[in-house]
Amino acid sequence: MNIVEWAFGKRMTPAERLRKHQRALEKTQRELDRERTKLENQEKKLVAEIKKNAKNGQMGAVKVQAKDLVRTRRYISKFYQMRTQLQAISLRIQTVRSNEQMMQSMKGATQLLGSMNRQMNLPALQRIAMEFEKENDIMDQRQEMMDDAIDEVTGLEDEEESDDVVNKVLDEIGVDLNQQLGETPQGLQTNAVAEGKVAQAIGGDPGDDDLQARLDSLRR
Repeated sequence: MNIVEWAFGKRMTPAERLRKHQRALEKTQRELDRERTKLENQEKKLVAEIKKNAKNGQMGAVKVQAKDLVRTRRYISKFYQMRTQLQAISLRIQTVRSNEQMMQSMKGATQLLGSMNRQMNLPALQRIAMEFEKENDIMDQRQEMMDDAIDEVTGLEDEEESDDVVNKVLDEIGVDLNQQLGETPQGLQTNAVAEGKVAQAIGGDPGDDDLQARLDSLRR
């Protein structure tokens, strides 16, 4: 703490001063509300007493209390006006605080963007992207070579064995390859061939009938 702060107190920022003033205004509004509530209670009591004295014929007391009632209602109205004015001032201070906060946020964002733009090296970024693409292509080529080497060692280069492996994998996951490709099941093809042979055996061959007719004519 320097000598100025020691002598005159800590120097407040504009935002701190605004918060201090707003807290003071809110405190004043609460005090006005308490005083107005007291006056409103007093008004109710005066009205009750005026009715009671008027009923009992105490017109002198009624006139004095009526003047107090008018005066009390004027004070209540003034308290409402004062509170409304203080509330408007408090809202203006809140608006100023919001604008100040927005300016600080924009200032911080601007500084951050400026720092990021200064740190961003576009040529270096392009060079890194090109190196990444190059290394990625090399990795893909090496992966293909490794796959070919593994296929040669495990014998998966044989087409029939490869098909068997694929079919086993598809069976494990519950996929029928023939059904997915729309091919005719082999069992139906076998049944069709068998039915054709049976039909041929029942109906006979027309050439056999001609040969039997010739043999019969020679016998005669």
